[in-house]
Amino acid sequence: MKKYAYTIFIVIAVLIAYFFPQYFIEVGGVKLTTLVLPMLQVIMFGMGTTMTAEDFMGVIRNPKGVFIGLFCQFSIMPFVGFFITLLFNFPPEIAAGIILIGSSPSGLASNVMAYIAKANVPLSITITSCATLLAPFLTPFFMKFLGGGYVDINFWKMMWDITKIVILPVALGFLINTFFKTLAKRLQTVLPLISMAGIAYVIMTVTAAGHDSLVTVGALLLVAVLMHNLAGFLFGFYIARLFKLPEQDCRTVAIEVGLQNGGLASGLAIQMGKAATVGLAAALFGPLMNITGSLLASYWSKKPVIHADPSLTPDRPL
Repeated sequence: MKKYAYTIFIVIAVLIAYFFPQYFIEVGGVKLTTLVLPMLQVIMFGMGTTMTAEDFMGVIRNPKGVFIGLFCQFSIMPFVGFFITLLFNFPPEIAAGIILIGSSPSGLASNVMAYIAKANVPLSITITSCATLLAPFLTPFFMKFLGGGYVDINFWKMMWDITKIVILPVALGFLINTFFKTLAKRLQTVLPLISMAGIAYVIMTVTAAGHDSLVTVGALLLVAVLMHNLAGFLFGFYIARLFKLPEQDCRTVAIEVGLQNGGLASGLAIQMGKAATVGLAAALFGPLMNITGSLLASYWSKKPVIHADPSLTPDRPL
C-alpha cells in the first residue's frame, strides 16, 4: 500500500475540494489560485536541484530512444487530445483544456514510475528533461495550432508563462546543484515533501474553482481524460516497439507519454484566467494518471524485461 499512499492522498484531496469547494477558493480575501504560480515555481526549482549535466548525456548515448520519446510525447498526446474533443463535443474552454494537458511535457512522476516498472531510468530522466526544455516552444505551438479554434491563444504570452513557471526555476535549481552541491543536498531533503504538498494544493484549488463546470461535465470529462491517458501509454509503447526499441525503452516511452505535467497545465490555465474551465482536464488528469501509472508500473515490475540490456537496468532508487 505504501506505493499507492500518495495517489490515495491526491484522490482524497480532490474529493474534498469537490464536495467542499468553498474552503479552497478564497481565504482572507485572497484567491487561492493566485498562489499556484509561486507554488509551481518552487516545485520546478526542486526538480532543477536534482538535475545534472549527466541527465542530458542520454541524448548522446541513446539518441534514437530520446528522439522517439520526444516525438511520441509531442505528437501522440496533442493530437489524441484534439480528436477526443471532436468525439465528445465539450464546451470550447473545456475542450481547450484537454488539448492543453496533451500539449504539456511529461510529468514529474515519470522517472519514479519508470524505476518501478523496470524501465530505462536514465532514458526517462533525459526525455523528461528535454521535454521540459522544449515546452516553451512546443506547448504554445500545439495550443495555437489545435486549440486556437476553441479559445484565443497568445503564443508569446504562453511562451513567457512557461519560461517563468518552468525554465527559470529549473535553471536556478540546476545551477545550485552544479555549484553548491552541499546546499542542493540539504534542499533535496525537504523539497520533495514541499513538491508533493504543492501538487495537492494546485489540484485542489483548480478543482474547487471549476466545481460548477465539473457538476455539468465531470463524469464525461473523466471518461475523456482516462481515454487520453491510456492512449498515451498504449500508443507510446507500440510506436516505440514499431521503431524496434528495446523492451525497457518501450516501457519508458509509454510512461513518459502517458504521464503529463498536470501542474504546468493548471498553472497555464490560471495565467489565462480560465482555471475553472481550461484547468479542469489537468485537475482530473493529475490524480488519474497517478492511479493508472502506478498500476501499470506495478504490473510491469512483476514481468521480466525481454532482451533487457543489463547496463540499463536500474540498480538504485531515484
